[in-house]
Amino acid sequence: MILKTQDLDRNVDYKIFLFHGINEGLKEEILNKKFKSAFKENIYTYYEKEVFSDIENFYNQILSKSFFEKNKLIIIKEASDKIKSEIEILKEKKLDDIKIVLISNILDKKSKLRNLFEKDKDLISIAFYSDSNQTLTTITKSFFLRKKISISQESIDLIVNRANGERKSLNKELTKIESFLLNKKKLTIEEIHVLTNLSENYSINELVDNCLGKNKNKTIYILNENNFSFEDAIIIIRTFLVKTKRLIKLKQNLKVNKNIDHTIMNFKPQIFWKDKELVKKQIKIWTLDRTYKLIEEINRIELNIKKNSVNSLNILFDFILDTSN
Repeated sequence: MILKTQDLDRNVDYKIFLFHGINEGLKEEILNKKFKSAFKENIYTYYEKEVFSDIENFYNQILSKSFFEKNKLIIIKEASDKIKSEIEILKEKKLDDIKIVLISNILDKKSKLRNLFEKDKDLISIAFYSDSNQTLTTITKSFFLRKKISISQESIDLIVNRANGERKSLNKELTKIESFLLNKKKLTIEEIHVLTNLSENYSINELVDNCLGKNKNKTIYILNENNFSFEDAIIIIRTFLVKTKRLIKLKQNLKVNKNIDHTIMNFKPQIFWKDKELVKKQIKIWTLDRTYKLIEEINRIELNIKKNSVNSLNILFDFILDTSN
């Protein structure tokens, strides 16, 4: 059965839940407020691979009863279609005071696990989509109102922009700001610039993907907002190599199946939902010949960076700006 997060309070009697989607911050928030707070110390967390590495112990942990463990919360992270059969077994058991929460990333509509939870009236499926800037702005304003801190709308917009659409990133930045506040009653935008750290939010993957997608303004923005080191330069150029090789495989797969959405959806390792439009743009922009030449250029740049560590960032940035044109 499909539920929205706001409907959870009216459905407390259900035993097995599936949280799936991209919004890790909201998943953590709901898990802490609605589940962990009710179970205190009797909380057991597994990754799916741990479940299958010792399935007998897993069932013993769930189904065994003791005076000290009347209530149990079982959390299974990185859940996939592989665990569907075990859920079908568990839902027939008498779970009493036990709740099980499966945490998954994005599950497409063909997912066997997602279909099981959405169609079975005894199971609960909740999708966690990206937060809008409006939602993140509301969270940020509420934070400063509770703290009785004076802050400009410009500063709020900056914090929300740096969260990059992720509640988890926003919460990290607000925690950082809270540690800085102490007895302060006002924050300037200059202080916000110093406190918020884009290197945590704009990953190297995002830098490389935007460069390959010819998003020059976004690429320059990420470069300007980060303080990269020589070690970062090596990681970035190698990330370029990995992403370019992926692009070649995608182009080759597209030649076979002729459908760009099908090509991206079925690519292994999985391309996350939030990255699909950017990857689609890369596929359309780059020909196979140009992509092979780019790999040759990446190898040359890496060698040049290693030989000239003092100028490594200048060499890298010139390459990035040329590539994003």
